[in-house]
Amino acid sequence: MISDDTIVSTEVPAYKMILAETQGRVAVVTLNRPKALNALCSELFHEINDALARFDNDDSIGAVVLTGSERAFAAGADIKEMKDTQFVSNYKTNFLGHWVEQIGRMRKPIIAAVNGYALGGGCELAMMCDIIYAGEKAVFGQPEINLGTIPGAGGTQRLTRAVGKSKAMEMILTGTINLNADEAKTYGLVSAVFPPEKLVEEAIKTAGKIASKGAVSVQMAKEAVNQAYELNLSSGLHFERRLFQATFSTKDQKEGMSAFAEKRKPSFVHE
Repeated sequence: MISDDTIVSTEVPAYKMILAETQGRVAVVTLNRPKALNALCSELFHEINDALARFDNDDSIGAVVLTGSERAFAAGADIKEMKDTQFVSNYKTNFLGHWVEQIGRMRKPIIAAVNGYALGGGCELAMMCDIIYAGEKAVFGQPEINLGTIPGAGGTQRLTRAVGKSKAMEMILTGTINLNADEAKTYGLVSAVFPPEKLVEEAIKTAGKIASKGAVSVQMAKEAVNQAYELNLSSGLHFERRLFQATFSTKDQKEGMSAFAEKRKPSFVHE
């Protein structure tokens, strides 16, 4: 884990349910409801959204790591908060809509560092991120069917795209078949698996590598990859080519290619 003396607090409010810190150009957001295994509730998501919005608009930050505790990334939604809600009010207020709004708008990459349980909304939250790293004891699942409902924050959509229809159906329809860390990596849900005590450190290391690149190109690359899920191949190739061509208007493209030709390390200015 990252020691206290290597993390410097950023200028964000004192939150009740999360910790928000920075290390160089990397922001670290930690879910902090240990007694509830980081169960997701509206107040928690408002705090996540506020912190992410601040970091997304902070030029000194290039990437974000989102994590929980070693026992649980997030063990699901706070059932006590939602169990008595009704359809009409849920529909009129777009219940759960704010869970995905800010992460969906994020221009900067987010790495989910998942230790322990990532169930229900916790699994959905991890899948909202751009990269998922898992600790060796991580568990991913969508058990909502056991509560008489279904995933409501992307589980049926993102999980299917990540692991395929058959496995997603099996997990979602039974509510009891989960993926451990190695299985999640085999299916492509996560990128890498690490010892629990090394997970956040490794996530910050990768986020630091990303943050060291030109910020404009990083954001364009993220946008292009995400469009691969939305566009057909022809439209996606056209979109990618236009962004590629647009990079030639940036200072970082000129610096990057000049540095390569001159056999030196580039010094990006994020413009």
